[in-house]
Amino acid sequence: QVQLGESGGGSVQVGGSLRLACEVSGYTGSGRCTGWFRQAPGKEREGVAGISSDGRTTYADSVKGRFTISKDNAKNTLYLEMNSLKAEDTAMYYCAVDRFWAGGTWYGSCLRKYEYNSWGQGTQVTVSS
Repeated sequence: QVQLGESGGGSVQVGGSLRLACEVSGYTGSGRCTGWFRQAPGKEREGVAGISSDGRTTYADSVKGRFTISKDNAKNTLYLEMNSLKAEDTAMYYCAVDRFWAGGTWYGSCLRKYEYNSWGQGTQVTVSS
């Protein structure tokens, strides 16, 4: 069974930085995507950054140039480096993986909820001025 655990959230001022980590267990690495989503109160969960099975990274327009997704396969950990944080980045952040995919190379964005089937519990990020 795949389990995901996020850490690294917290409170930071506008312009600050945070690094989120997601430890993944029970994952074979054979899915379409691994990624980060966020959900602010009263809003839909949205894709922030994703890595496809062939290593392609994608970002939401709102975070391009500020956020960087990476993974350390040896540590089974996914990261999200967040710089130049804005108040609108305040949200609960979730990591997610696609457990298994046998359909060949995935050309999707890895920013869509339907591309994932295992989710962490989330870590809160609050950005204040």
